[in-house]
Amino acid sequence: MSKLLVKADKGHGRVAHVTPQIAGWTYVGFDLHRLKPGESASGKTDDREVCLVFVTGTGNATAGGKDLGLLGERMSPFEGKPWSVYVPEGSDWSVTADTELELAACSAPGLGGGLAVRVIRPDDLGQEVRGKGTNTRYVTNILPEGKPADSLLVVEVITPGGHTSSYPPHKHDQDNLPAESYLEETYYHRLNPPQGFAFQRVYTDADKNGHRALDEAMAIEDGDVVLVPKGYHPCAACHGYDLYYLNVMAGPKRTWKFHNAPEHEWLMKA
Repeated sequence: MSKLLVKADKGHGRVAHVTPQIAGWTYVGFDLHRLKPGESASGKTDDREVCLVFVTGTGNATAGGKDLGLLGERMSPFEGKPWSVYVPEGSDWSVTADTELELAACSAPGLGGGLAVRVIRPDDLGQEVRGKGTNTRYVTNILPEGKPADSLLVVEVITPGGHTSSYPPHKHDQDNLPAESYLEETYYHRLNPPQGFAFQRVYTDADKNGHRALDEAMAIEDGDVVLVPKGYHPCAACHGYDLYYLNVMAGPKRTWKFHNAPEHEWLMKA
């Protein structure tokens, strides 16, 4: 199995766990909690910031000593927009499930920005359509760079069956602004119906001999997490199975500037 593929556990509790130490990088952390009604997940941010995304289900949340009440709404990631909570560094948080709950805890370094706990409601979220034809996908911006945070960028995407996404292939692995930013990235994948599968390739440019430092092609199943430390990272959803993914990105500068694979950039103009 690819070292970039993290298989979530099938039970309850914390079913996926990615830290910078586990991933071998510097910035992004990702945990996925699957809770039964009455079960809880909690944490302390310490020197990091956290964005809690209610992927599915509802739960009672507290953060930074504040009771945030009952949050969440949708019962499928393929319907509507999520509820989320931004938790700054130096805070604690807790969520107790009211229904079956799938909660993502996305984290990255705090930078002393003095930000406050805030609930990010579905009505606060912008949505956009990207691409055309069988490259069309639907994007919901949870924590884009225009909204307050120190390091985190968080977005979710739905790719219809038979479509591609994160395509034409692009990368963001060079700290070379304004042309390109360095951002580590995780993909948390869901399939509808859940027995389906999709594909994701993570690869770097070839050298003069045609060799690539990284080239991994993965079959993605419901609940999988893919690590993108560098390189291009396109996805393909198979016919009959819609693909959802939750992206977490962070790097030394909080901006998304990507570089398209030159051999495929003609697709942007076609």
